[in-house]
Amino acid sequence: MASKLTTSNRAGWGFALPGFGLIAVFIVLPFFFAFYFSLTNQRLISPNPTEYVGLDNYRSLLGLAVITLEPERDDAGQILRDADGAIEYPRVRTITRSDDFPQYRGMREWFRWHSGDTARVVIASDVVFMKALVNTFLFVLVVAPVQAGLALCLALLINQRLRGINIYRTIYFMPVVVSIVVVSLLWRFIYDGNDGLLNNLLSALSFGAFEGRDWLGDPSTALGSIMAMSIWQAVGFHMVIWLSGLQTISPTLYEAADIEGANRWQTFRYVTWPGLRNTAVLILIVITMQCFALFAQIDVMTNGGPLDSTQTLVFQAVERGYGRQDISGGSAISVILFLIVLSISLVQRWLTRGR
Repeated sequence: MASKLTTSNRAGWGFALPGFGLIAVFIVLPFFFAFYFSLTNQRLISPNPTEYVGLDNYRSLLGLAVITLEPERDDAGQILRDADGAIEYPRVRTITRSDDFPQYRGMREWFRWHSGDTARVVIASDVVFMKALVNTFLFVLVVAPVQAGLALCLALLINQRLRGINIYRTIYFMPVVVSIVVVSLLWRFIYDGNDGLLNNLLSALSFGAFEGRDWLGDPSTALGSIMAMSIWQAVGFHMVIWLSGLQTISPTLYEAADIEGANRWQTFRYVTWPGLRNTAVLILIVITMQCFALFAQIDVMTNGGPLDSTQTLVFQAVERGYGRQDISGGSAISVILFLIVLSISLVQRWLTRGR
């Protein structure tokens, strides 16, 4: 028995070795290289030798500060106002470029809020990175629950023995097998501000009352438009995972619930959902990782614009690493993204652990 077990183990390790080798070469090793480069000033093409800079790349990305601006006043002590009646404040650059405040040197205004007549301004070393960080988290917080919930609804609908149900399964899954680049190009035409399908459809439904708009050219709608497209494109994939979980639930449980007189909501709450607990954990982690990896839609549809309203972490890493040839900056963003995804995955696993 021992010899057979040993032989079996050797065969298993032998079959697994190529997979482990590929993971090590294309995932593990590049991560260690990225961590090393993030501590240097490495450029893609540069005649200067690479130097160790420590955590400077991380400081330039994550540097934040809050400064307080008091209203400007005239000689009589009255608050100055512009032609529109708004209070005038000193320019932020007078602080960020002053030798009296070296800790704010090179920082730019990100956003501000007012407390009475006082303005508090959040300044950042890298405003574009901060926008990318916020956009990425916003994308995850919106897309993950909506996509998971919609996929569950579709799975419940098609998990029935009806004639022609396989046709609906194919239709719902079809966007998944189409290249994301092709899907992004198609939706860019749908969102077109001049003669796009969405504008024409809304105009027809409102009998001409709706005025067309450039969905991807407006900072207030660009990211939301990409969210809608991303939910539509990947919902079929998660529908299949939910469907596989539904089919593992024993039919006898539903028969018992029917005998006890449970309605549809009670059956879902006490039979279906407990049986989908492990599936829900898997889908939550998969969707989260996919959302953090948002890149192709941004690259094809908006290229990070307009006004940096659709910047994301992965797009920033690629743009800096290859567009600006700043390998060290792109590597630092990649390491930060890895730590964020790892932390969120561990928290999700802890929150959804079996009790």
